[in-house]
Amino acid sequence: MELVDVWKSYGAIDVLRGVNLNVKEGDFISIRGKSGVGKTTLLKIIGLLETPERGELKLFGRMVNALSDDERSELRLRHIGFIFQFFNLIPSLTVLENIELPLALAGVGGRERRRRASELLEYFGLASLAMRFPDTLSGGERQRVAIIRALANSPKIILADEPTSSIDDENSQLLMELLNKINRERKVTIILTTTDLYEKLPTNRDFILKDGRLIER
Repeated sequence: MELVDVWKSYGAIDVLRGVNLNVKEGDFISIRGKSGVGKTTLLKIIGLLETPERGELKLFGRMVNALSDDERSELRLRHIGFIFQFFNLIPSLTVLENIELPLALAGVGGRERRRRASELLEYFGLASLAMRFPDTLSGGERQRVAIIRALANSPKIILADEPTSSIDDENSQLLMELLNKINRERKVTIILTTTDLYEKLPTNRDFILKDGRLIER
């Protein structure tokens, strides 16, 4: 994946100013910066949820600027997993059904959906949560379920937007261990954002986003 001279503005404010980023398969990348500097905007561009005003994004060997909306949606659905700051689990669905949801959107049949979701919960030691509803889980459990849901379609990249911001320190450590396990054992590329400029993370590359510029540390 590669971003070249990417610019994004809202009104008269340039949020991203000539961002360049080259990501290799298997990278685990942190992007640090204060609230409001454009970290979420950058993830949305990488995740094909927003488009830049200028610059290029090359994803899985394809120039995104040249793709139709349907092609972008297909690329996003098949290859990108998202972990949101506030979990975004559907309260009326069980844990198992929440994990099945991306598979349903991809057209996977019911029996296969259930098998894959159950295997993921078993693999990460959370099978006991399968039939519970999100409002019965702790914050740490909900975020770990959100991570497993992001893996449902076997994505090549996971984008995690401040995944530890809504949980305590102990659960933050557990979450980072889980992301590290996914990166090492499943070879999934991970890009996460954080407002903590000094937190020690299990990443192999570390960036600061400031004044619209991305700088590797």
